Amino acid sequence: MFSKNFSVAIVVSDAKKSAKWYADKLGLESSVEDHWVTVWAKGGNWKIHLCEGRPDPGNTGAALYVDDVKSAVDALKKKGVKFSQDYKMNPWGETAQLEDPDGNGIWVLKGAP
Repeated sequence: MFSKNFSVAIVVSDAKKSAKWYADKLGLESSVEDHWVTVWAKGGNWKIHLCEGRPDPGNTGAALYVDDVKSAVDALKKKGVKFSQDYKMNPWGETAQLEDPDGNGIWVLKGAP
């Protein structure tokens, strides 16, 4: 169900400044698309989302990716998985947030980071 792609958020004070640091100091690739500022190793199947501000309580900033969020949510619900945010279509794409047994939120997103 889940692809080999994933992303994790790191809270930073200035996402663009942080992206430059990750690129210059660690040699990571970077992308700035509105509020979605990411860095990753060239060829990697993961990204770090440099997120300005504070995450919501319980939001780990981790994301798993699928081809069809609605179908994934339906299948996971049948397995008894709880969701803190049900399937939602946003201007930037489809999302949902499942909860692990300790209430940690993990995003389910469409596509790849």
